[in-house]
Amino acid sequence: MRTNVILDETLVAQAKGLTGIKTTRGVLDEALRVLIRLQEQGQVRELRGRLQWEGDLATLREGREHAYEITAEGSDSHATG
Repeated sequence: MRTNVILDETLVAQAKGLTGIKTTRGVLDEALRVLIRLQEQGQVRELRGRLQWEGDLATLREGREHAYEITAEGSDSHATG
């Protein structure tokens, strides 16, 4: 989509410096992605406390006990499954 907009040059320069994005188009694309992500996260946060979860957390965690293998040194863990 093509459009002409007047942008605050200071904001664009600051955004380029902070993100390392070299083009104004790249900065605008990233800004739109971030804006969308933040709005979607806000919608999810609105559900906090409204959803009822039914399940047994202890049972779910039981399956994790065998998912990791501890080495003899005890410093590394590796997923086995």
